Amino acid sequence: MIRDAARLDALLHEVREFLHAECLPLEALVDKNDQIPESVVQGMRELGLFGHSIPQAYGGAGLTTEELALVNIEVSQVSAAFRARFGGNTGIASESLVVDGTEDQKRRYLPLLASGEVTGCFALTEPDAGSDATAQKTVAVRDGDYFEITGKKCFITNAPIADLFTVFARTDPDSTGSRGISAFLIERGTPGLHTPPAYSKMGQHGSPVGEVVLDKVRVHKDAIIGGLEGQGFRTAMKALNKQRINLAGLCVGPALRLVDEMVRHARTRQQFGQDIAQFQLVQQMIAQSNTEAYAARALVLETARKRDAGQDITLEASMCKLFASEMCGRVADRAVQLFGGSGYIADNVAERFYRDVRVFRLYEGTSQIHIANIAKQTLARA
Repeated sequence: MIRDAARLDALLHEVREFLHAECLPLEALVDKNDQIPESVVQGMRELGLFGHSIPQAYGGAGLTTEELALVNIEVSQVSAAFRARFGGNTGIASESLVVDGTEDQKRRYLPLLASGEVTGCFALTEPDAGSDATAQKTVAVRDGDYFEITGKKCFITNAPIADLFTVFARTDPDSTGSRGISAFLIERGTPGLHTPPAYSKMGQHGSPVGEVVLDKVRVHKDAIIGGLEGQGFRTAMKALNKQRINLAGLCVGPALRLVDEMVRHARTRQQFGQDIAQFQLVQQMIAQSNTEAYAARALVLETARKRDAGQDITLEASMCKLFASEMCGRVADRAVQLFGGSGYIADNVAERFYRDVRVFRLYEGTSQIHIANIAKQTLARA
């Protein structure tokens, strides 16, 4: 749902100007140094990028799902690390609070997340709880009005720099599956919580990803999101449903950028006495890529509108994430192919995006998990 088209167009224009002026020229440097300059992060704060999906009552922009999808498509047309820096705050790291937090929790943390003063992260995945997220081994042992949390999380975006951690732990030791899992808000500096150095990754350099280690971290029961034990997995799924739409939008942006890069290269690269854009097999790669990106964009926006209308989009969110992430991978592969030898060389835009987008098929549910979920949902609805 777009509430005010003119206002949204102005926002998108402002975001586009910032990306082209501040982020695009630094793509290669950020990839090389594995760090986004603090001046750019401060610019993100001033532009309000950290709070787009956080309600206005708590300092954010309160964008609808469709409006946020359009912003995500825009911001992901530069290297993915830039969006990852603020994306947790305006996505998965705040959504649990938005949907299930108590009023006190919202007022305490959402304004800090919206301003970018605090960086959040979503600590669900564990070494033995990836696709099977219910296999949580992190435990929270009750001690009066407090809990002691012990366990380890892995592959957590922004963990090395986060100030606020949404941590999922089993509070009912006799429970199995999704039952008995609670979500806790834990601040950095709490004794027993530490984050090792960031992983060295294939792509998305500049976006720190790492582990969260919890050794008898003691928190008050008021740290449970919503104040209710055993509801954590349900909270996680609410957040992930929206995040899968967000991520699908983040797959469309790189595809659109790569189509532009392919066209630009095809028009300037000369072979056999003419530019390669004249060759039909080159045209085929461009046409297929542009068509698939358009289809993914339409799917994302239609699903976003359904969510804004209050419909159950569990099935559609999975379809969005599956189709868009697989599409993005195909487009990146074609871009490398079209650039030829130069596309395989470091610092080439096709090579960098090829590395950056590979993870889209892994997080927020692998393609295989989404295929299984889509089949299950489709059969159940028949």
